[in-house]
Amino acid sequence: MSTTTSTRVEVRYFAGAAAAAGTDAEHLELPAGSTVDDVSAALAAAHPALRPVLEVASVLLGEVVVRDRSTPVPDGAQLDVLPPFAGG
Repeated sequence: MSTTTSTRVEVRYFAGAAAAAGTDAEHLELPAGSTVDDVSAALAAAHPALRPVLEVASVLLGEVVVRDRSTPVPDGAQLDVLPPFAGG
């Protein structure tokens, strides 16, 4: 039985996400069992300008694209926020 009561997450921001968050990276501590959606909600609450970016951003958890935002985030995980990129 696990006694972990919190989940520590390193969040890295890229391009417009970094500008909206005002930082390239930060660490969060959330309740154990938190999901990618929970992390996004905490980030939007901490950085209101980041909210519209989070709605369209790709999220990588441990360098793997997350398609289901109800995916649990393990303790010590790294989560990357990548806004859409334009170019050609």
